[in-house]
Amino acid sequence: MASPSRKTSSPSPQASKRTLPRDASSEVPRKRKNSNLLPSQPTGPFVEGSIVRITMQNFLTYDFCEVSPGPHLNMIIGANGTGKSSIVCAICLGLAGKPAFMGRADKVGFFVKRGCSKGVVEIELFRTSGNLIITREIDVIRNQSFWFINKKPVAQKIVEEQVAALNIQVGNLCQFLPQDKVGEFAKLSKIELLEATEKSIGPPEMHRYHCELKNYREKEKQLETSCKEKTEYLEKMVQRNVRYKQDVERFYERKRHLDLIEMLEAKRPWVEYENVRQEYEGVKLIRDRVKEEVRKLKEGQIPMTRRIEEIERQRHHLEARIKEKAMDIKEASQKCKQKQDFIERKDKHIEELQQALTVKQNEEHDRQRRISNTRKMIEDLQNELKTTENCENLQPQIDAITNDLRRVQDEKALYEGEIIDKRREKEMLEKEKKSVGDHIIRFDNLMNQKEDKLRQRFRDTYDAVLWLRNNRDKFKQRVCEPIMLTINMKDNKNAKYIENHISSNDLRAFVFESQEDMEIFLREVRDNKKLRVNAVIAPKISHADKAPSRSLNELKQYGFFSYLRELFDAPDPVMSYLCCQYHIHEVPVGTEKTRERIERVIQETRLKQIYTAEEKYVLKTSFYSNKVISSNTSLKVAQFLTVTVDLEQRRHLEEQLKEINRKLQAVESGLITLRDTTRHLELKDNELRLKKKELLERKTKKRQLEQKISSKLGSIKLMEQDTCNLEEEERKASTKIKEINVQKAKLVTELTSLVKSCTSLHIQKVDLILQNTTMISEKNKLESDYMASSSQLRVTEQHFVDLDENRQRLLQKCKELMKRARQVCNLSAEQPVPQEYQTQVPTIPNGHNSTPPMAFQDLPNTLDEIDALLTEERSRASCFTGLNASVVQEYTKREIEIQQLTEELKGKKVELDEYRENISQVKERWLNPLKELVDKINEKFSNFFSSMQCAGEVDLHTENEEDYDKYGIRIRVKFRSSTQLHELTPHHQSGGERSVSTMLYLMALQELNRCPFRVVDEINQGMDPINERRVFEMVVNTACKENTSQYFFITPKLLQNLPYSEKMTVLFVYNGPHMLEPNRWNLKAFQRRRRRITFTQPSQ
Repeated sequence: MASPSRKTSSPSPQASKRTLPRDASSEVPRKRKNSNLLPSQPTGPFVEGSIVRITMQNFLTYDFCEVSPGPHLNMIIGANGTGKSSIVCAICLGLAGKPAFMGRADKVGFFVKRGCSKGVVEIELFRTSGNLIITREIDVIRNQSFWFINKKPVAQKIVEEQVAALNIQVGNLCQFLPQDKVGEFAKLSKIELLEATEKSIGPPEMHRYHCELKNYREKEKQLETSCKEKTEYLEKMVQRNVRYKQDVERFYERKRHLDLIEMLEAKRPWVEYENVRQEYEGVKLIRDRVKEEVRKLKEGQIPMTRRIEEIERQRHHLEARIKEKAMDIKEASQKCKQKQDFIERKDKHIEELQQALTVKQNEEHDRQRRISNTRKMIEDLQNELKTTENCENLQPQIDAITNDLRRVQDEKALYEGEIIDKRREKEMLEKEKKSVGDHIIRFDNLMNQKEDKLRQRFRDTYDAVLWLRNNRDKFKQRVCEPIMLTINMKDNKNAKYIENHISSNDLRAFVFESQEDMEIFLREVRDNKKLRVNAVIAPKISHADKAPSRSLNELKQYGFFSYLRELFDAPDPVMSYLCCQYHIHEVPVGTEKTRERIERVIQETRLKQIYTAEEKYVLKTSFYSNKVISSNTSLKVAQFLTVTVDLEQRRHLEEQLKEINRKLQAVESGLITLRDTTRHLELKDNELRLKKKELLERKTKKRQLEQKISSKLGSIKLMEQDTCNLEEEERKASTKIKEINVQKAKLVTELTSLVKSCTSLHIQKVDLILQNTTMISEKNKLESDYMASSSQLRVTEQHFVDLDENRQRLLQKCKELMKRARQVCNLSAEQPVPQEYQTQVPTIPNGHNSTPPMAFQDLPNTLDEIDALLTEERSRASCFTGLNASVVQEYTKREIEIQQLTEELKGKKVELDEYRENISQVKERWLNPLKELVDKINEKFSNFFSSMQCAGEVDLHTENEEDYDKYGIRIRVKFRSSTQLHELTPHHQSGGERSVSTMLYLMALQELNRCPFRVVDEINQGMDPINERRVFEMVVNTACKENTSQYFFITPKLLQNLPYSEKMTVLFVYNGPHMLEPNRWNLKAFQRRRRRITFTQPSQ
């Protein structure tokens, strides 16, 4: 029995393993193995390529560890996090495996222990000729590996070749199944599973035969396609040559017509040239005439241009003089305006004097009228005084009405006071209502933000919230919306602690107080609406107010400032559920001070979970050493709870708003009643006042009349004293008006002089404008004539350009036609054209001559005649369609090509027959052993399933027997008698069923396996206890047989009372501060010590 140990590193910001610090005296000095050790030759039935020793140095969490597995079944057992999978990683990387295959990291440097610059993995493999030691040194900085075989540096390719020679395939899931790849085994396609099985347990040549078959089949398809295409092509060529034999005979008949056409086409350019040359001469003559006309038009424009320039100079001079006159006129006008303003002010002054005199006259007339009226009023008042009666007996009535009036006014004041109080109360209630409404709107805005986040991230949960709000009447007890909506942080900065502590699934879960309500909700939302939602039930006994086991005052010395529960508010069911499920009342939150004292906090507080400013620490007590192990993770940034909405406060505000509305209605009703009462009192008050007024008027009328008469007499005296001398005022006004008229006459004289001067300037300006207009008219006429002349000149010049371009074109065409005509007649540029030019029609090879040759000059001399004859000959030649000069050559060439293609096709068919023969031979050597191998796997696989009262089978599956790249292994299983066999897929079976199927398939391969070892990491985690026990028994029975390969079975736990075999090797993986170095571990000494303890126990 071997027990590897490890030492843990210091804490890091990311998740890491942690042990409590220990005294220096408890450290056990480490001894490293001598690096010059030669490979040892172990005893025992190791198969070729089995692992004899695994050594890890600074690898993952190991400082130094050496593992010595047994030749058969090796059970590697240890709690989660102790380092079991690190051994699997060492095997994979030490045997040249890719880091990405482990599913942990894509760079090999990540497998070196944190804080170290170099890590080493050394694996010793069994070989009959001498063990093979493979060493891999990993450089973190450069992310490189250095390889050694038996302590000698080599390239990685040599290591891969040595590993492959021992049939070790760490990338084959049938041989090497790490923890993170267990789920991928079920995802293997049938084709991939067949390939992995061939490599794992098939003979070395089986997979090679399979690859050869696929290559042969591919080449066979290519040859079949090639033979078919060549055969079709050969048939077409033979048919075409049979048809072309007649065309060759018709070819020479067509040649005679083509020769005549050639002669006509040879003469046609000469006729075209002559026609174009004559046209060129005519165009040249017209061009010269137009050129002379352009010259004359240009000479005629010169006098007009000079006259226009002269007029433009004169016009500029006139415009300058006009501007000068305009400036003079402007100055004179301004002076006239000033004089007019002076005259208007004098007129206004006269008018003001006259108005003042008129006012005084009116005032005097009005005074006389008022004196007269006042005297008349005195007479009337004296007459009325004589008729006035004695009203002394009215006082008792006036006193009674006064008392009634006072009483009414007191009641009215009382009611008005109440109205003012009511109005003040109404204003206060309306202000309070507006404040509460604004507060509710702010809450709703914040709630909408939280709901928007929920809708964007979890749309189904959001739709379920909307359904719940519309259907609350269906539930008997309280139903809380998702926890993330009901939680309200007291401080947004603390939201990260809650989101890191509560899982995402629970944050979006609905909280129920009743199981029945939850079932109704899930039936409606999940089953009917197909929404993916989560729901939880709050504990029947509330945990919301449960007290923490330790007072916060005790923890403040470590920097803790609160428990998680005190950081937020939530409804009672939600708080109760979180306290029960997540123990938020027991988890304290600290600061950076806590992080700085974390070692002391862990050692003294013995808390299970704690939070610092930026990290979460989870503490566990080791079952073996009773030491505290901690892991820390960085806190993620809060996403959902940063918006705070206090639903209880909002509900309280809504109730407060309802109460305010009720009070407002009561106040409004009271105001209406008070206003009606006040209105009634107002009417009564008015009536009393009218009565009192009448009585008072009657009582005080005589005295008032006497006072009025006295007052009027005093007014007459005052009015008679306030007299005015109108004649004196009229004389003064007349004198001032005369003085002003003298000044006005002087101003009018000056204004007349200025008007005359301005008129003279206007006349001069008009004369200059008329001259300028005459100049402009003459200039416009000249410019119009010039434009007309220019337009004619442009037309004539354009005509000249067109004629010149036409001349150039005709000249170029003449040259081209001459050149083409000479080329047709095979004449050089310097050679003169002969008088006669003739050509002969060639003799047809059949020995018969054609018609006598036709002379060149005897052909038609006009284009129409030549074109008519060409059309006739071409029509005759066109009757021989599809013939050309190369018909005979193509016919002969095709005959040769047919012969060559026949020989090539014969060779291809021979090659195809050879490939088919090879396929038949290789198929027989591959398929028959493969079927036998699959039958053996099926037999063992079926037996394993039968022993578990289940059914399973393995067969070789293909849709087409000739498609060797489509062959695959199909696994079909059933775990219940009521179901049919179903193919093993990632979706149809459960995780435990897939694990069982995978394990049994690997066990079926075990006895057939030709690989030296197999590794299976934590495949039993998804199994139920019954299947786990059955599978374990099969593993022990199969892996502990003679002549089987080495087997590594990694698991964190085992069931009790499992069967074990003497051939098993159990490797316990521990970690802790007091573990011995592996090179100091002595199993025999441990057993002796154990026996001594056992023997001494009874005497004690």
